[in-house]
Amino acid sequence: MDHIVYLDYKAKELDNLNKGLKSMIIRGAMGRKLPYGRVSKGDVLYFIENKGDGLVKARATVADIINTEQLTKEESINLVEKNQKKLCLDTGLFKRFAGKRYLVFITVSNFSELRPFKIDRSEYSNMDDWLPVADIEKVKI
Repeated sequence: MDHIVYLDYKAKELDNLNKGLKSMIIRGAMGRKLPYGRVSKGDVLYFIENKGDGLVKARATVADIINTEQLTKEESINLVEKNQKKLCLDTGLFKRFAGKRYLVFITVSNFSELRPFKIDRSEYSNMDDWLPVADIEKVKI
C-alpha cells in the first residue's frame, strides 16, 4: 500500500528525515482517524511538504508502526516525550500531537529523495494530511 504524507515545511520535517535526524512520523487525533489502523510494515510513504507546491519529493518504507489504544492526556504527552528524539518535533508540532487520545507512531527506513512529481488529488475531497492511495502510479501526473 502506498500513502501520500504531508510533512510540516516550517518544522523542516522533510529536511530532518533526509539528514537522518528524524526517523519517526507521528499522527494523532481525539478519535481514530487516518492513518490509524491503515498502515502496515512494508508500506511505502511518499512525502509532500505543506507549502503549496504539491510536489512529492521523497519516499520511505514503514519499518514499524504503533497504533495506541485510547490514552489519557498525560499518557499521550509522556509517549510523545519518550519518542521525541526520533520524532524531532518542533514546539508547534509537539503541541499539536501531545495530549491526543489516539496516536500513531510510524518508524521509517530506506528514505530516499525522488525527482519531484505532482499527484492528482481529485478523488480525495478532504484536505487531510494523509492520503492512502493504494498505488502511487494511479495518482501520479
